[in-house]
Amino acid sequence: MMLTRAPVSVKAVMIDLDGTLLDTAADLATAANLTLEELGHPKVDPETIKTFIGKGVLNLMTKTHIASTGSAPEDFAPVMEIFDRHYDSVVSRESRPYPGVVEGLEAMKAAGFRLACITNKVARFTIPLLKDTRLYDFFEIVLSGDSLPKKKPDPLPLFHACEHFGIKPAEMLLIGDSINDVQAARAAGCAVFCVPYGYNEGMDVRALESDALVESLLDASRLIEKS
Repeated sequence: MMLTRAPVSVKAVMIDLDGTLLDTAADLATAANLTLEELGHPKVDPETIKTFIGKGVLNLMTKTHIASTGSAPEDFAPVMEIFDRHYDSVVSRESRPYPGVVEGLEAMKAAGFRLACITNKVARFTIPLLKDTRLYDFFEIVLSGDSLPKKKPDPLPLFHACEHFGIKPAEMLLIGDSINDVQAARAAGCAVFCVPYGYNEGMDVRALESDALVESLLDASRLIEKS
């Protein structure tokens, strides 16, 4: 575990969704393959699709379509309409919190930290996922990929959360699993922890310059103190 300063003193914690709070890979792969099937294309191995997760569903479906057919369609709107319909039907079929997530959230709430969920997933899928997995009530604010004009790695969602909490970026911690999270945190001027079990488009998160690599949200809760 790498930690540049311990413990980190903050007032609020922002947490990513896919690959950090929830393991959503199986349902995303199912929706992607159902889309390919409806289009008459060969399915792609779910483990391969998992390596496409990290920069939104458009990126995921683009890479999945290329893996299946060798090319991307000129007009992707119809493809995404089909994907959205299928993902609606399976969004929380197999998605579950990672080990230590619930315990970590409970510990943070008990310690008085204010919590935000900040994801690039659109609200259409974010809210049902959080509610179906019983995580929604932990968060004071949920910012989805379509909540604001810009999303991670742009720092705008982080600034918006800071404004909501009435705090400075330096008083906030972001926990995520990808380069998007690290870049957003660095641009905003807040600390960032990374978990090693997420997606990050299949790349090793250890190569990212985070303030700490934590095995779980529960471990993260032990490295922060209330400022």
